[in-house]
Amino acid sequence: MTWLQSILEDQFYFSVVLSLVIFGAVMTAVAYSILLERKIAAWVQDRYGPNRVGPWGLLQPLADGLKFLLKEDIIPASVDKALFLLAPWMIFVVSMLGIAVIPWGGSFRWSWMSSDAAPLVAQVASVDIGLLYILAVASLGVYGVVLGAWASNNKYSFYGGMRAAAQMLSYEVPMGMAVLAAVMTAGCLRLEGMIDYQAHHVWMVVYHPVAALILFITALAEANRMPFDLAESEQELVGGYHTEYSAMKLALFFLAEYAHMITSSALMVAIFFGGYLVPGWKWLNDDLSVTAMIARMLVFSAKIGLVIVLYMLIRWTALRLRFDQLMRLAWKSLVPMTMIIVAVQGVIVYKDWPQWLALPANAAVLIGGALLGAMGGKPVTGPLLSQQFLAHRVGHRLAQVTTA
Repeated sequence: MTWLQSILEDQFYFSVVLSLVIFGAVMTAVAYSILLERKIAAWVQDRYGPNRVGPWGLLQPLADGLKFLLKEDIIPASVDKALFLLAPWMIFVVSMLGIAVIPWGGSFRWSWMSSDAAPLVAQVASVDIGLLYILAVASLGVYGVVLGAWASNNKYSFYGGMRAAAQMLSYEVPMGMAVLAAVMTAGCLRLEGMIDYQAHHVWMVVYHPVAALILFITALAEANRMPFDLAESEQELVGGYHTEYSAMKLALFFLAEYAHMITSSALMVAIFFGGYLVPGWKWLNDDLSVTAMIARMLVFSAKIGLVIVLYMLIRWTALRLRFDQLMRLAWKSLVPMTMIIVAVQGVIVYKDWPQWLALPANAAVLIGGALLGAMGGKPVTGPLLSQQFLAHRVGHRLAQVTTA
């Protein structure tokens, strides 16, 4: 046995090597996610996307990276320089930390390992509180946004940072509740344990489709993606929290956004869509060979890719919400719906009822929410009411002046 084989047989050293491989793969995926988004935008808008740099535009990410490296790095005189420089690195590092607990490929053995040896796990870190770790790390991402906004000493940046903080505080609640419903169903906080539960039952989305939908909506808000990109909306705030940033510091904000998309997509796939499992494919799901492990990683990556494509399609089809609509959606719709789902799941677990009862409960929550929204909704809400009232008063006054 060579020294390399002995190192790779040790779970610690294998996890170190795997972390480097995954970091490189995620960075490559982030770069090409930007190209993919531009291609999808072109397809939706019926135009050509990037197609000049390399065959089919495949070298465009390299050109973009070189462009950011060569741009002038401007630091305004009025900023808090320490925080201004710290913010983009903080949000980038935080966006990458959650990937550590994602179970990419399950258990396996190298071909030279004996059948009695304990199998290795294709996962950087297996911790008892894997889900809580991801939620905690994801919530730290807003600190980079707020720090950058505050340190910029720019009113548009400041507004963007405050919007991001309020948005995070609002959407963390339904996100946590949606995840809690899945945790109560599987009975564990380990992501690999949740995948194992789905291997012996069905995908969690079958039991809790509404919770899966709400988790997806809150993930959009956490990543500041349309229709929740109010922290950086150029029509209102120029560029929002990153208005004063340029060169590689600006690039780090973009990289962090796409890295966060990959992490949140991996979380959704692991919890609700079976992770690396394919129903009915026994070899892929159970085999301990290296080939099966690589196949499982490819399946997991393909599922993540599908979720990311959905992210991008929504960006180019959905309209941006107003801020009052964004807050009302969280507190008056998503929070009550997830609370009901968690309460029902708690009763199912306590009474030891069949788990399939969660599906009609989810359907009832969705239908009830739709009916309440249809019956209690108003055609115009928020600031538009005051604007309509003001326009009415101005028109009435003009009519009085004209008559006089």
